[in-house]
Amino acid sequence: MKLEEILTHRILILDGAMGTMIQRYKLTEADFRGERFKDSPTLLKGNNDLLSLTRPDVIGQIHREYLQAGADIIETNTFNATSISMQDYGMSHMAAEINLAAARLAREAADEFTRFTPQKPRFVAGSVGPTNKTASMSPRVEDPMFRAATFDDFKMAYKEQMLALTDGGVDLLLIETIFDTLNAKAAIFAAEEVAAETGKALPIILSVTLSDKAGRTLSGQTLAAFVASVSHANPLAIGLNCSLGAAELKPYVKELGKIAPFFISTYPNAGLPNQLGEYDETPEKMAAQIKEFIDEGLINIVGGCCGTTPAHIAEYAQMVEHGTPHRKSGHPAYMQLSGLELLEVSPQINFLNIGERCNVAGSRRFLRLIQEKKYEEALEIARKQVEDGAQVLDINMDEGLLDGVEEMTRFLNLLASDPDVSRVPIMIDSSKWEVLEAGLKCVQGKPIVNSISLKNGEVEFLHHARLAQRYGAAVVVMAFDETGQADTYERRIEICERAYGLLIRNGFDPNDIIFDPNVLAIATGIDEHKNYGVDYIQAVRWIKEHLPHAKVSGGVSNLSFSFRGNDSIREMMHSVFLYHAIQAGMDMGIVNPAQSVIYEDIPAEVKELVEDAVLNRRDDATERLMAYAEKIKNEKTPETEQSKTQEWRTLLLDERLSYALVKGIGDYLEEDLAEALQLYPRAVDIIDKPLMDGMNRVGDLFGSGKMFLPQVVKAARTMKKAVAILQPTIEAEKTTSGGSQKAGKILLSTVKGDVHDIGKNIVSIVLACNNYEIIDLGVMVPPEKIIDTVIREKPDIVGLSGLITPSLEEMAIVAEEMEKAGFDMPLLIGGATTSKLHTALKIEHRYKHGAVVYVKDASQSPSAVANLMSSENKDAYVRKVRSEYALLREGHAMKVTELVPLEEARRNPFRITGSYEPVHPRTMGRVKLEKIGIDVLIPYIDWKFFFPAWNLSAKFHTITRIDRNNAAAYEKWKASYRDDEQEKAVEAAKLYHDAQNMLHRFADERVDYVKAVFGLYEAYSENDNIFIGETLFPFLRQQKKTDQNQYFCLSDFVASRESGKRDYLGAFAVTAGDGADEQMHRYEKEGDDYSALLMKSLLDRLAETATEWVHERVRREYWGYAADEKLSIAELFAVKYQGIRPAVGYPSIPDQTTNFLLHRLLKTEEIGISLTENGVMYPNASVSGFFFAHPESKYFSIGEISEEQMIDYAKRKNVKPEEIRKFLLANLG
Repeated sequence: MKLEEILTHRILILDGAMGTMIQRYKLTEADFRGERFKDSPTLLKGNNDLLSLTRPDVIGQIHREYLQAGADIIETNTFNATSISMQDYGMSHMAAEINLAAARLAREAADEFTRFTPQKPRFVAGSVGPTNKTASMSPRVEDPMFRAATFDDFKMAYKEQMLALTDGGVDLLLIETIFDTLNAKAAIFAAEEVAAETGKALPIILSVTLSDKAGRTLSGQTLAAFVASVSHANPLAIGLNCSLGAAELKPYVKELGKIAPFFISTYPNAGLPNQLGEYDETPEKMAAQIKEFIDEGLINIVGGCCGTTPAHIAEYAQMVEHGTPHRKSGHPAYMQLSGLELLEVSPQINFLNIGERCNVAGSRRFLRLIQEKKYEEALEIARKQVEDGAQVLDINMDEGLLDGVEEMTRFLNLLASDPDVSRVPIMIDSSKWEVLEAGLKCVQGKPIVNSISLKNGEVEFLHHARLAQRYGAAVVVMAFDETGQADTYERRIEICERAYGLLIRNGFDPNDIIFDPNVLAIATGIDEHKNYGVDYIQAVRWIKEHLPHAKVSGGVSNLSFSFRGNDSIREMMHSVFLYHAIQAGMDMGIVNPAQSVIYEDIPAEVKELVEDAVLNRRDDATERLMAYAEKIKNEKTPETEQSKTQEWRTLLLDERLSYALVKGIGDYLEEDLAEALQLYPRAVDIIDKPLMDGMNRVGDLFGSGKMFLPQVVKAARTMKKAVAILQPTIEAEKTTSGGSQKAGKILLSTVKGDVHDIGKNIVSIVLACNNYEIIDLGVMVPPEKIIDTVIREKPDIVGLSGLITPSLEEMAIVAEEMEKAGFDMPLLIGGATTSKLHTALKIEHRYKHGAVVYVKDASQSPSAVANLMSSENKDAYVRKVRSEYALLREGHAMKVTELVPLEEARRNPFRITGSYEPVHPRTMGRVKLEKIGIDVLIPYIDWKFFFPAWNLSAKFHTITRIDRNNAAAYEKWKASYRDDEQEKAVEAAKLYHDAQNMLHRFADERVDYVKAVFGLYEAYSENDNIFIGETLFPFLRQQKKTDQNQYFCLSDFVASRESGKRDYLGAFAVTAGDGADEQMHRYEKEGDDYSALLMKSLLDRLAETATEWVHERVRREYWGYAADEKLSIAELFAVKYQGIRPAVGYPSIPDQTTNFLLHRLLKTEEIGISLTENGVMYPNASVSGFFFAHPESKYFSIGEISEEQMIDYAKRKNVKPEEIRKFLLANLG
């Protein structure tokens, strides 16, 4: 049976460390030398690979110990057996012989054990180590362009090793401990050459090592970037080894399994090295960690690296017998490129900006710097482009007097030394294949080759395409063939169709094909050129419709070549051209990212002139545009573009800065802060005085209700921008400055098991606006991390947030731990499930050393914190809070809620009236809905629930009925509110319009954040449970005494088992956050807190909206019990339909652990949903629950329940009462 077939059925065991076992033999220098090398002038002890020649008995015995322990795969003793690594011992010439001997030793041992147990075949992996040199980095700090070994050096060394390993009979090649992806790419290239020459295409396993817990390789790549860079090798498996122990590697193995469409391997170290560099983790301890990998289905191959022994492997072998192998992920749906970081060219990227300024043919300055060997200055051009928004960098060295191969190599080597630049992918641009290939040998990421063509026929075209593929690159295909460059629509599509067919038939991934249908100069005065722009745009549209997955690019500046010297006209031409080309489907273009004329900002009369030329709408379009260009040629562009000075710009400097912060205007900060640096002695004084005056004014206005949350968030964004501008000066002043004085330090976190953070983030922004230093630990923060951070950071106040019921107990645990630690700083409590009463009853008594203060929302936080930080007010404020809590406790103790016994409640359930025959669903079983369009959902959004998240009244939702272009209607709407509410109404309108813009951008970009899965199943009820097949869903029943003597449980709405009726139930899960993290992180990285919060609040709305939309489709189509339903959106919001959709965490299903059953049933991981240990869904913009069809089903709240029911419920869930208690705290009174 082939290795690949076995891996689909069971987890295979790889052996452990060779070096660790060799050390146990305590070999001497004489052992390493043997008789053959006794006269070597170099010390040989430590050359473990040489032992395959001098002590083959030791190596053979180690192999057999691992096989005896249960290893399915053993590695050859060849980790350092390349001619490059052997240079240290003066034995490069021995590399082939060592590899051959090592392979034969391992082969002999494996075959011996296979004969004993033929049902368990043993395999030999040829170990290919990384060598002691790196292809992507210079060993000389002073010379970043230098390389100790080149790509070709590595390829030759690896090829020699692999030929010997293949000859020695290995079953696969294990390219391992990869710390530089370019080294690995050379090894992959060598393996392909060996396969071609020997006719033996051995499977490859790639195993990367991370340099630390930051999750990057030594050469700087993220795990996702690494996978994109090497996926062209189509390895049998990809994995992680070395550097970390099993516990530390686990999150990265899990990440790898999600992103890599291959089998997954891992062989961690025996923990982290101790102070002596030794590994202490015992086989038993390590086995417990590896068991998690097996139980969670994360791996297909598991073994050990440094410090592991046969005893470790024996532990694993027992555990994998009943383990389920990892299921390979699907192949990426979109083009993937990489530098140090991954770039996925998905529909979310509306247009990919490829920076054009590192091109000697297009930039006179760049050419001059390369000619003068001023490479550092040339690198600055690349850096500036990335800062300006280039997502890919085009590098071109084609100039007659330059050595293109040398210059491409030197510059790319230098570029690799700057992580801020090399994080983006590279487009290697040349008309000469030898220059392109030189570039490919310098790039560790996945680049783009620009370009190949049919100019010299199909043989050369396919040869270059295959080589690009072997180097792991995407390709740009020019619309150029044997008869010349395509300059008509017909020729463009003819060449592109032919090239696409050739590539696809020869195994090229269509995601890696980019067509350049030739952007040619228009408005040249030559009639034949007039339609070039139109032809290109039409060709783009045709390619996107007829050549699946192919991308389209182009050199945009070519279009305006006839207007060189007139940048104003050129930029407008590019903007107009791109506007129409992108609409047609253009995916990317080589542009100057610093040029940013926006299509909408071009004056209408000028836009008409430009569009007439670009779209060839008039015969005299060229003449008219040239006349306009001549007219403005001598005008100073800054003056023509500068708008009339605004009145506030005439204020004094400090007033201007304050105004800019209050209004959230960042346009003039560079100018004003430069002036401030001339007036203030230090940069921190600018922050402490005018900027903080502005932020304090923001805090005061917010506290008094005269400024509203969206405005505060924008102000915070502007403050961040100001601080970023001053940061270089602040760093320079640090040696003499004590830094800016903050009002206090506050630590915030969402507690363990909870992923909700919108409220916490708002509090963070508001308090930052009041000059507090914020330490935000994020979400799902365990108590020990909070305690450790408090000890280290010594904050003045700690704040805890949580949205779900279990978070109440987690907060109480944190309070208890703070008490044990002897802390006395105040503790703030907040979040949707918390309350003043809960804080008084459940938390305050657990933390007696410090004050415990409940904060209802962000608007209350500045006042509470100011009182707690005030030496004058604090004591009186704390006394007042404690007195208030004492009264609440007394009142609660006196209040008695009468609960009926559980049996009585069950004897008096909600009784169905009338006759009802359940409708058999048209579609039974599970249905997955992927890529639910945002445009479909927008009409279903209930905006009443959007505004309260921003501390604005829901009544402002009526703005949704006003046409934003109808000024009279807007003024009438604003006037409908009281005078003191009109400013809030204005802000609500702005917020709504920003939300609309973001939603429509999502719709235009066709983001696929929203996904759903639901199932319709036969079901019956029994004893407050609902059964779906073998799955039991326990529910709670009301117990609070009522006059009607009727007590609801969701099981009442499903026919009982004893009724004999066949009934049905729906289950659902919806997310609006799958894949949204990248955009969210981008906003946060840019300091755009406003957009980040707006996006989070919109995703929450979209999750609820999508649930409404899915429920409507289920009622009308999939279940079909309301096939004739025709309700308006308003009627949907008013729940005029038949049936209900209660969600987990809502009043009728308060127990969050219901999610574990529900999500197992629906397999929600397939739509990107995962669960925390408390059953909370991530992404948090997710909803799950049930569909009930009974016409009398209704929403209700469980309310307070007895201890008796909690114990009964735990028994039905088959868990201990103490395990379920924290999920029902809000219901236990």
